[in-house]
Amino acid sequence: MSKNIKTPAVDYLFDAILSLKDKDECYSFFDDICTVNELLSLSQRFEVAAMLRARKTYLEIAEKTGASTATISRVNRSLNYGNDGYDMVFERIDALPADHSKKSES
Repeated sequence: MSKNIKTPAVDYLFDAILSLKDKDECYSFFDDICTVNELLSLSQRFEVAAMLRARKTYLEIAEKTGASTATISRVNRSLNYGNDGYDMVFERIDALPADHSKKSES
């Protein structure tokens, strides 16, 4: 983990997230804990990652998501040299029934 993010406070936050039961609870919790811009930034990075995995170009990604090339590059670096967190989650989402999740229209 970079910058030693593994702390008791982060563990406590992750425990809170893992206790959420459905999307409605996620909306309630994240609406309280994040600003709108913070949540949109997180979802933008996730969409960028999905598009990078689908081999979209930086230009296509920037046009569709509004992400800067710096953000796209950072996400790309995480996909290539990170802890495989994106891949783990995408594999799990891909395994869900089609009507269970809304995938990014890549």
